[in-house]
Amino acid sequence: MSDRVLVTAALPYANGPLHLGHLAGAYLPSDLYVRYMRLAGKEILFICGSDEHGVPITIAADKEGVTPQDIVDRYHKINKQAFEDFGISFDYYGRTSSETHKDISQKFFKKLHDDGVFVKKTEKQYFDTEAQMFLADRYIKGTCPKCGYEEAYGDQCEKCGTALSPSELGNPKSMLSGATPELRETEHWYIPLGNYQEWLGEWIDGHGDWKANVVGQCKSWLEGGLSERAVTRDLKWGVPVPLEGADGKVLYVWFDAPIGYISATVEWAAQTGSPEEWKLFWQQEDTELIHFIGKDNIVFHCIMFPAMLKAHGDYVLPKNVPANEFLNLEGKKLSTSRGWAVWLHEYLEEFEPDLLRYALTTILPENKDSDFSWKDFQGRVNNDLADVFGNFVFRTFSFIDRFFEGKLPELKNASKEDLALLAEIEKHGKLISEAYEKFRFKDAAHHTINLARLGNKYFTDMEPWHSRKTDIGKCGNTLHVSAQIVAALSVYFEPIVPDACSKLKTALNLSVNGLILWNEVSSEMLKAGQPLTAGEIPFKKIEDSQIQKQIDRLEARAAEHAGPAEPDLEPEKDAIEFDDFVKLDLRVARILEAEKVKKSKKLLKIKVDVGYEERIILSGISQFHEPEDIIGKNVVVVANLKPRKMMGMESKGMILMAEDPADGLLFVSSDARPGSVVN
Repeated sequence: MSDRVLVTAALPYANGPLHLGHLAGAYLPSDLYVRYMRLAGKEILFICGSDEHGVPITIAADKEGVTPQDIVDRYHKINKQAFEDFGISFDYYGRTSSETHKDISQKFFKKLHDDGVFVKKTEKQYFDTEAQMFLADRYIKGTCPKCGYEEAYGDQCEKCGTALSPSELGNPKSMLSGATPELRETEHWYIPLGNYQEWLGEWIDGHGDWKANVVGQCKSWLEGGLSERAVTRDLKWGVPVPLEGADGKVLYVWFDAPIGYISATVEWAAQTGSPEEWKLFWQQEDTELIHFIGKDNIVFHCIMFPAMLKAHGDYVLPKNVPANEFLNLEGKKLSTSRGWAVWLHEYLEEFEPDLLRYALTTILPENKDSDFSWKDFQGRVNNDLADVFGNFVFRTFSFIDRFFEGKLPELKNASKEDLALLAEIEKHGKLISEAYEKFRFKDAAHHTINLARLGNKYFTDMEPWHSRKTDIGKCGNTLHVSAQIVAALSVYFEPIVPDACSKLKTALNLSVNGLILWNEVSSEMLKAGQPLTAGEIPFKKIEDSQIQKQIDRLEARAAEHAGPAEPDLEPEKDAIEFDDFVKLDLRVARILEAEKVKKSKKLLKIKVDVGYEERIILSGISQFHEPEDIIGKNVVVVANLKPRKMMGMESKGMILMAEDPADGLLFVSSDARPGSVVN
């Protein structure tokens, strides 16, 4: 591992506030890692900023009757403040509407253009003759060809979930003027990603330590063959294309947004008074670049941005991209349009940041989707932070304050129990450190709270409330050992609950020493006679009424955002005999590979592992699921269905899907291992 590390967190889109899904996907994991690496003594730079270009920004501005700059100014400020309040410790938080970003993005584009990387193509797009502009997909509405919904967008039907293109809509209308748009020719520049396919395949194969979900999605894209992708579009809001004759064209937001990592680093260097220092992090080969993102950004950060960097030639490439899956909320998908979300700024009005930092860390969707519930949040705070960690700290401090005049007693003639617990400091330090370095943050939280749990149990087993009367030396040893565990926890817990650990160091009189590095943690951090300051219990329990308030708020907001009544469910089918049911062999299977079937709008070719063999199943779910998004999922299949030929290929089995009237086809999933029988 290099001593110089550049960490980036996905640039949040500046068209709305942050919610829990954002935190669990990129920002809390990156902050946990950065805080640990700082404690490990690494030279680390933590960069992020607002993604401020693209069609959603202009749509939001049009709805409110303001400029796009007004929108991004508002949400940049809100989100930057929310990050600060939550303790996300960015070294610099930039924005892609800055002049620096414009300059660097244009230079990046110009170099690739001058080097002959791009191809220029003429294509037909819808044009609004009244508004006198080409229309992005989201500026076109019409009738969905699948469900007949008359307000479908040019890229997706919000009612049935079908992915669309504007040409598929019936009776298309411009959202700007209401006029019927016409197809007109327009020129754009494309990056031929296929030219980098072989290199990308070898580069990705060279990262055997990447997460399986990341590699799986990348390989799915590569196996499908990379094609040309537009890097410019017709739009008034964005970074202008720096070429003559390109008036009214801007860089596509997917192209300019990741360059925001570079421009933000340049701005950081200028702010620190060392304007050339950004080059150490972007142009020195011994720098490790790590992108923290959600799974919806994997392709952009593992295929498109690396291809851009490779084409440019002057920048380091990502060392790792530890992408997380999605966080659900109370058993449902997060949905801002439906009001089913917990906004960060609202959470911070009610609770301390540390509580959510811990609760989320324990359930991070590191390898599969996970679920946040308010009841679970309450349980983790009350049972772990309050009853275990907080109780242990409070008991240790209060006993030392009451029976040893607030000074750490000396350790004399330590028992095997005393020495065994002190040995756990080093043991757990290694376990926690290894977990952080391998991006296993849930494991890091588990090992950290486990050390507190061992300390709490030790305190109870040693019964200092009895030994203070019968053997004051034994009592002193118990409190000495407990205090050393507390001191270790003040460092080990710092990445997760930084505010609490800062207060804890002050109470231990350790804060005067400044930053305590990971390798400085030991069983002798505190010296005998060192004064300790007793205080309140570090974590207070959350009451049922507080949780019910949050549940009520969530449900009320969802009710406010509820659209038309959902379509009726299909009626129940005719009854069958039990013997008919038991003929079905239902098995858990894991999706290994997936790709679209050529010349078919519906079919995906899916390779699954059913435990005892791998097989191909063709499934008509292409309109609801992208191939790269389903790699690694555990699903339920009908294993004994007779093979059937479709599109010249044999399909051996059927993947069970739930047909939700609102959300389309959803997987029936299971956590059991592949091959397990479903009864």
